Amino acid sequence: MMARAAVRYVALLRGINVGGHRVSMADLRGHFEENGFTNVETFIASGNVIFDAAVNANSAALEQRIERMLHNALGYDVSTFLRTATELAAVATHAPFSKQDSAAAGHRIHVGFLRAPHTSAFARELLALTTTYDAFAVNGREMYWLTRGNFSDSQVPWVKFEKRLTLDVTMRNLNTVQKLVDKYSVSTR
Repeated sequence: MMARAAVRYVALLRGINVGGHRVSMADLRGHFEENGFTNVETFIASGNVIFDAAVNANSAALEQRIERMLHNALGYDVSTFLRTATELAAVATHAPFSKQDSAAAGHRIHVGFLRAPHTSAFARELLALTTTYDAFAVNGREMYWLTRGNFSDSQVPWVKFEKRLTLDVTMRNLNTVQKLVDKYSVSTR
């Protein structure tokens, strides 16, 4: 019997283990396994689920399936953003900021995962938020946010920006993205 071909995905879940929405990683893995996903693993307790799905699976349909599954299991909406392991590696190696700015002590880069490629209107509005503390860039389905210090000290009114654009996004520190790539042996070269 021949094994089914599979693609390795990373589900980046929004709102897991924040704001009173708590779920153990064992339970989260169980929900995925009970719904037919294979080789399921979780990475840190902030909603990163790695799993295999059929090669011919449609990413948008998988996102919707996972969102329905988690809503039924947890009782609240969990926005889901899928990337293949290869796509995640590309996110980790994209360098939208200068090497000097990216490597400076205390500077941090966060990645915002979007559902679809950004629009030019979104890019203009995002880039208009640039300050001496914050820098932004967009690339495909990701936005990059560099802070020249702690993310929490940013002067950008993120909640207002997110609501104004009805933006559905989940954020990860670039270090977390790189650790996911490293852990799952995805080449970033």
